[in-house]
Amino acid sequence: MKGSIVLAADDPAELAGFYGCLLAVEPQRGLSASHWRLAWPAGGFLEIYAPSSSRPQPRQLGRVALCLQGHADGGDPTQVLHDWIGQATAQGASLLTPPRQEPFGVEAWLLDPEGNRLLLLVQA
Repeated sequence: MKGSIVLAADDPAELAGFYGCLLAVEPQRGLSASHWRLAWPAGGFLEIYAPSSSRPQPRQLGRVALCLQGHADGGDPTQVLHDWIGQATAQGASLLTPPRQEPFGVEAWLLDPEGNRLLLLVQA
């Protein structure tokens, strides 16, 4: 069995570029001109597509979010996260909550360029 994560987007190519930058992977054209795929670190793909006008997907905040996890590799986890946030905001994300230390690492919540919730987590 395989699985994918699917995001509806107004501009799938742009959102694929955003996540490609954060994941350090090259977006791939999918099944149509409005469909993009990115290899997901845990396996499977992040699928980004433009929904059909007959089946619209309105923007909405919910309890589901993407979580990208990184490691400090001996460096300062807070600095690694700040650098990652800078990369994300330069690509069009907006910061929801500033970085904070948690027992499992340092994290920050953002909105991607399409308004989807995104958690960036860096572990020591």
